[in-house]
Amino acid sequence: MTKDMTEGSPLRLIAQFSLPLLAGNIFQQAYNMVDAAIVGRVLGSASLGAVGASGSVQFLILGFCFGLTAGFTIPVAQRFGARTYAKMRRYIFHSVLLTLMLSALVTLVCSLLCARIIRWISTPEEIFREAYLYLLVIFLGVPFTLFYNLLSGILRAVGDSRTPFMFLVVSSVLNIGLDLLFIVVFGWGVVGAALATILSQAVSAVLCMILILARFELLHLKPEDCSIRPKYIARLLYLGIPMGLQFSITAIGSIVIQVSNNRLGSLYVSAFAAGNKIKQLGISPFDAVASAVSTYASQNYGAGNIKRIRRGLFEGTLLSLGLAMVVVCPAMIFLGRPLSMIFIPASETDVLLASARYVRLMGCFFWLISLLQIFRLTIQGLGFSNLAIFSGVFEMIARCSVGFGLVPAFGFDAIIFADPAAWLSAVLWCTPVLLWCLHRISRARRI
Repeated sequence: MTKDMTEGSPLRLIAQFSLPLLAGNIFQQAYNMVDAAIVGRVLGSASLGAVGASGSVQFLILGFCFGLTAGFTIPVAQRFGARTYAKMRRYIFHSVLLTLMLSALVTLVCSLLCARIIRWISTPEEIFREAYLYLLVIFLGVPFTLFYNLLSGILRAVGDSRTPFMFLVVSSVLNIGLDLLFIVVFGWGVVGAALATILSQAVSAVLCMILILARFELLHLKPEDCSIRPKYIARLLYLGIPMGLQFSITAIGSIVIQVSNNRLGSLYVSAFAAGNKIKQLGISPFDAVASAVSTYASQNYGAGNIKRIRRGLFEGTLLSLGLAMVVVCPAMIFLGRPLSMIFIPASETDVLLASARYVRLMGCFFWLISLLQIFRLTIQGLGFSNLAIFSGVFEMIARCSVGFGLVPAFGFDAIIFADPAAWLSAVLWCTPVLLWCLHRISRARRI
C-alpha cells in the first residue's frame, strides 16, 4: 500500500513509517548476529574472524552499490509526491536497467579479484582460506542483494515500509534456518554462512517482485515507459553516483582501520568482528528514522511543501536523538559484556574482554550517529547527493588519521575511537550544509 506523506502530522507519519523500517533493520541485524553467533560458537573465534576480516571490503564494494540504488529511488519518491506517475515509472525502468548492468559488472570483477582483495587487507594467514571462501560466495550473490535493495527502496519511496519489513522477517527466519542446516548439519563452515545470507536475500528479492506485480498497479511498467531515455539515466546517475561514492569513500577509512586492526592479530580481529555486529544493531534505529525523514523530505519536496520539510526534520531529529540518549547508549554501555557473549564463548577471555570494551566505549558516542544519519539522508533526499558525499570524505580522513597516526601507539583503544571521530567530523560538515540546502530550496520556491 502506498503512503502519501505530504499531508498529516509529520511526527506521526515519520514514526509510523519508521516502525516497520526499525523492525526490519532489527531483524536484518538479528540474522546477521545469529549468523555470526553460530559461526563463532560452532566453528570458533578464528572462523568468526574470517567472516569479519573482509567486512570493510564488503562495505566498500557493496556500499557503493547500495548507495547507487538508494540514489535511484530519490526521483521515484519525488515524482510520487508530485503525482507525476508516468515519469515515476520511467525512473523505475531505468533504475532496473542500470542495476542489472551494475550487478553483472561487480560480480564478475570482484569474484576474479577476490583472493587479491583478501591479501590487500593484511588478513592473517591462519584465517586466509576461510575469509576468501566467505567473500567469494558473497560476491557471487551480489545480483540478489542489489535487486532486493532496489525493489524494497522503490516500495519505501512510495510510502510502503511495511512490505519490505515482512520480507525481511521471512528472510531472517530463513537465514537462521539455513545457517543451522548448512553449518551444523551439513558442516559447510563459513561457506554455509555465506550461502545462507545470499539465499535468504534472493528469496526477499523474488517476493518483492511478486508483490509489486500482484498489488502495486501504480508501479507496473507500460510499453511507453520502457524506452531508453538518456536524460533519465543522467538524472539517476547524478543522484546515485555521489551516494555510492559517499559509501565507498567512507569505506576507505574503514578499510584502513580494518587493516590496522588485522595487524594487531587474530584476537583483535575476532573481537572487532563481534563488536561490529553489535554496533550495526545499535545503528538500526537511526537508519530507520533517517530513512523515514528522507522519504518524507523527498515527497514533500516533490509537492513543493518546504515548510513541512523543516517541521518534519526538526521532529525527526528529536525522535532520533531521544532514542540514542534513552535507549541505545545506555544499553551498549551497561550490556557490553553480555552482548559480546552472544558471539564469543566465556572461555575465550581475552577476546571477550576486548569486544566488551569496544561496545561499552562505542556506546558513549551513538548520539553522534543519530544526528549524522538524519542530516545526511535528508540532504540526499532533497537531491543534493553531490554535497552529502563530502561527509564521507571527512569520515575517511578521520579514520585514516586514527589508523595511521594513533593505532601504532595506542593499539585497539585507537580502533575503538575511530568511528566516533569519523561521525563527529561528518556531523560538523552536514549541519551547515543541510541549513544551506533548506535555504536554497526555500529561495527557489519563492522565485
